Amino acid sequence: MQTNSILDEICRRKRIDLDAEKDLLGFDEIYRRALESPARASFKAALSKRGMVPNVIAELKKASPSRGLIRPEFDVASLARGLEGAGASALSVLTETHYFLGGDKNLEIAAQTVKIPLLCKDFIFDEYQICKARLLGASAVLLIVRMLEASSLERLMAFARGLGLDVLCETHNESEIAAACDAGADIIGVNCRNLASFETDFGIVERQLSKVPSGAVKVAESAIEDARMLLRAKNAGADAALIGTALMSKADPAKALSEMISHGR
Repeated sequence: MQTNSILDEICRRKRIDLDAEKDLLGFDEIYRRALESPARASFKAALSKRGMVPNVIAELKKASPSRGLIRPEFDVASLARGLEGAGASALSVLTETHYFLGGDKNLEIAAQTVKIPLLCKDFIFDEYQICKARLLGASAVLLIVRMLEASSLERLMAFARGLGLDVLCETHNESEIAAACDAGADIIGVNCRNLASFETDFGIVERQLSKVPSGAVKVAESAIEDARMLLRAKNAGADAALIGTALMSKADPAKALSEMISHGR
């Protein structure tokens, strides 16, 4: 589905990469391997815990389209271990290679290093990608509502759940929240980043999270840079907050997270 944003270019390149991967390992085989891979801790359960501040999903992100290179030195095991120790409830691991400089190996290393749940953060439009996420050690996958037709969103969500994975549905406005709910989403994130200009407006999170049904886990995404913003997310009704650049841009991400959580209480 065309979005008239950076998503279109990312997905175009992703399809080329995915076709090459399928030539090396067929769907039936990766599906079999995914089914046989050990399950990890529940992403949804980790985000549902009640506390003074939202549960933090700390993101392992080396670069982004909006910021370029964020963290030149990127020791996944050290970062994952430090963030887990600092109080992260889950980790989000970028596996997109061209724009975020991530990779499958990052998710695999994180899965071997920490016990907290892992979100595979990528641009998913095919069941094959979900199988791969499960095989690499993910507890959950991201589905971006804006880039998927309603039927695809529902199909991919059901497939992920069939593999024992939770699904974080990313939305940007009320109509996308409605689409996520129609597809049966029980973890809904509101991303306040404009995908055309890359600007953020946290007021979007504050306005739109109230539209998410009370039965769903609510996640605030983007623009959370300090304890004050973490508290704003809490006051907006967020059960969890996804924090990436604000941590990855610091010399010591684990220390930054620990201070953010403790000062937000």
